[in-house]
Amino acid sequence: MLAALGMFVFETNSLLPDRIGRDRDWRHERTPRFGARAASQFTGPGEDRITLAGMLVPEIAGSYSAIEKIAEMADAGEAWQLADGSGKIYGTYTIERLSEDKSNLIDDGRPRQTGFTIELSLVS
Repeated sequence: MLAALGMFVFETNSLLPDRIGRDRDWRHERTPRFGARAASQFTGPGEDRITLAGMLVPEIAGSYSAIEKIAEMADAGEAWQLADGSGKIYGTYTIERLSEDKSNLIDDGRPRQTGFTIELSLVS
């Protein structure tokens, strides 16, 4: 298991991301001052976003239904706990975006491979 979002497990039989990115920021409010640099005050943590990206190749690993399961989870509007394979819990995240890029179509229109990107945002 590479990671789990709620009860969805990212593994060889479902979706296996080959890239995981994390983008965090912190808020600092600034107030201009005459004749001096602006005063700065730390006002707390900002956004925490995680991006999971990879390639789904059902003939080798993964399944088309896994992408649909992620879409169903996003449609529910729920927040899901995210943990990695070592058991580290990152927090509770919502699914903000799911992108798919289908290529190498075969004669019935199914893709041989589908690139995917899942964007998550921390809520707690």
